[in-house]
Amino acid sequence: MRTADAALREAQTLLNEGKPFHAHEVFEDAWKSGPDTERELWRGLAQLAVGITHAARGNLTGAASLLRRGADNITPFADAPPHDIDIAGLATWAHTLADGLPGRHDPPEAATIAPTLRARQ
Repeated sequence: MRTADAALREAQTLLNEGKPFHAHEVFEDAWKSGPDTERELWRGLAQLAVGITHAARGNLTGAASLLRRGADNITPFADAPPHDIDIAGLATWAHTLADGLPGRHDPPEAATIAPTLRARQ
């Protein structure tokens, strides 16, 4: 089991490398092995990563849905963001990306739409 800090560092590296599905796996591990109080946080982060995966594969409607669902799952943590995660920034990023996907003609490259997970890297 990774620490939350290690999971976030590894997931950020994977997202930056254009490997959002692999980042999803890291988040899913934290979701399933972490504390119950953070379950929805990690689940939401996993959904954001899968949303990027769907966008890069051309499933823009599915991507938008997952990005919104992920943002909804992390938003309750905005008042006291755990692990220095930029909850507000991620939620804004997810909604902005989701809103822009329907108008695209080509799927985006995963690395070009990767978010920054923490307020301080």
